[in-house]
Amino acid sequence: MAIRVNLDLMLVKRGVKLSTLAEAIDIALPNLSILKTNKAKAIRFSTLDSICRQLNCQPGDLLEYIPDKEGS
Repeated sequence: MAIRVNLDLMLVKRGVKLSTLAEAIDIALPNLSILKTNKAKAIRFSTLDSICRQLNCQPGDLLEYIPDKEGS
């Protein structure tokens, strides 16, 4: 099972820079970068709420479930 974070795609769609988002939601840029590069192991609901509010999107726009391939 894998959850992919599509923050990079949403930033492009909204025309927002990562640094601008980080400042707007008061999150350290390196921490937001971890989300953007799919290296995060977890995300707080409060962070997800802030991102969705700022980018005017739904959690499902940011998170995608990728099922395991059989035999993996």
